[in-house]
Order: sequence, then C-alpha cells, then structure tokens
Amino acid sequence: MPGNRAAARGAICRKNQPVGVGRGGFRYERLFRQPTKPIARRFDSRWIIEWLRRSRGKQRKGGAKTGRMRSADLSIVFLRDVLMKSLIFFAVALAALLLVDVGSATESPAVLVEKGKAFERKFQAKDALPLYLSAEKVDPKNPELLVRIARQYRYLMTDASDTQEKLRLGHLALDYSTRAAACGPKDCDAQLAPAITLGKMLPYLPTKEQVGASPRIKESVDKALAIDSRNDTAWHVLGRWNRVLAEVSSAKRFVAGLIYGQLPKGSIEEAEQDMKKAIALNPNRLMHYIEIGRIYAQMGRKQEAREFINKGLAMPDTEKDDPETKQRGRETLAKL
Repeated sequence: MPGNRAAARGAICRKNQPVGVGRGGFRYERLFRQPTKPIARRFDSRWIIEWLRRSRGKQRKGGAKTGRMRSADLSIVFLRDVLMKSLIFFAVALAALLLVDVGSATESPAVLVEKGKAFERKFQAKDALPLYLSAEKVDPKNPELLVRIARQYRYLMTDASDTQEKLRLGHLALDYSTRAAACGPKDCDAQLAPAITLGKMLPYLPTKEQVGASPRIKESVDKALAIDSRNDTAWHVLGRWNRVLAEVSSAKRFVAGLIYGQLPKGSIEEAEQDMKKAIALNPNRLMHYIEIGRIYAQMGRKQEAREFINKGLAMPDTEKDDPETKQRGRETLAKL
C-alpha cells in the first residue's frame, strides 16, 4: 500500500517537526500564541520600549540609520504615553467635577434651605445666599424662600460700604420681596418684606423715590397686619413710618407735593402706640426700645427717650441690624 506508507512517513515527519514551524521554517506559533497583556500595560511605555528593543535586536542589519529610527520610535512611544496619561488625568478630574455637580443637583430644596438656615443664623449671608438661590431654581414660587433670599441681600446691603453697592443690593432685595408678596398673598412675612426692604433703602434713595416709596411701605404693612395683627415687626415698621412722616414740616410737605406728588401724613402719637404694641408682643428685641426712645426724643420727652434708648443699648446684639440700630440710638442720645 504505497499511499498508506507515504501518509505514515508524513505523519512521522510532522510529529518530529518543532512546534510552531511551518513550511519554509516560518515560525507562526508566536503570532497566534502571544500571551494576553492586561489593558493597562498597552499604554505602559516601559513595556513598549522593551518590546521594541527586543524586536530591533533580532534584526540582522543595523547601522546609523537603524539607530536613528529606533530613537525616533522610542520618542514617539514616550510622547504617546505622556499624552495618554494626561488624557486619563483630565478624564478623572472631569468625572470628579461632574459627580460633585450631580451630587448638588440631587439635593432637594428643603435640604438646601436647611443648610442655608445654618449660615443665616450666624448672619453669614455670603454662604447662605448661594444655597437659597440653588433651591429657588427648583422652587421659584416659594414665598418663604423668596423672603429669605431678600433678607440675605439686605444683610449684604448692611455690610456694604459704598452707597451705589448698597442700592444695587437693595434693588435685588426689593425684587425678591416683591416676588414673595406676589407668591404669598396670605403670608404675613411675604407681604411685609417690601416694606422692610424699602425702609432700609429709604436713606439712600433720591427724594422723588423716597416720596414714591412711602405709600408702598404703608400698603405693605397694612396687608401684613391684616393677615397677622400680632406681628411685632409689622408694628415696628408702622411706628417708624409714622415717626418719619410726622417729622416732615408742612412747608416741606407742600413743596414735595408740588414737585413729587402727594406725601402721606404720619402721626407721632400713632408712632408711639405702634411701638408700644411691638414691645408688648416681643419685649426681647432691642430695636423696639431704641425706636420708641427716638420717638420720645422727637416729642420732646427727653427723660423717657434716654431711659428707653439706654435700655436698648444695654441689651445684647441678637440680630444682624442691631449694631446699626444701636448707632442710631447713640446719635439720638448725643443730640438730647
């Protein structure tokens, strides 16, 4: 059986042939049995450089040209490795930033407001305001939140030294106060917010705007007291409004009426009664005592003015505007 014998001889030759050697002695085994490298090593410059050295060492032909090519190859590999590591670094940094943004975005308005309150209790408006503004993006018609935002702008207004900056912050506060009043028709604090903001802005406004602000303050206070007649802040604002307008002489009132429009009338007696109600409702606020002392000073009752102002000055600061209020009290005492 010649065919069978030839097949047997071929099988024996193939059996004795080295593994991985094909026809013509070509070693194909390494091409198909390369050990699998971890993904991270594909971008490891040391491994690639070593591989290039081994590959170049097996070449028979060398020389200056080959050396230059090897150097160029190594440089390219090195640069590629640097670029890959840079890209990985920036990718990780970007992912971290995105995770922070996503974390902030997932916080509910209630959580943001509670964090803001913690700063507000310490009168840290710069820290509280960004949290409230973030909550506003999700809940833009919440009157309580809008009132808090307006308050932070008023706090920043107190801290500002430049008049123009005070007015800029005041107008921001007024915008949020007006929005709060519109969104909370049954919310006492929301209705009172425009009056508080305008009252704080009044000394820095031009005369025409002061005249225009006066009826707006009265309207705001009346709405607040119609909702809650036991709000001591509302009675305080009304008392100050009456005191300031009662101080305007008939001549000034007449001129202002001709140029700027009708100026509302105030009563110093009503101012006293308003402030007494504020003290009765909340006797722990120094601003009530200093303000009624200023009312008595305007009425010529100097002894009572000193007593109430000194009582307010002796109380500890508990509110943002307390230092400013005490300063007004000292100025009044100096004039008695």
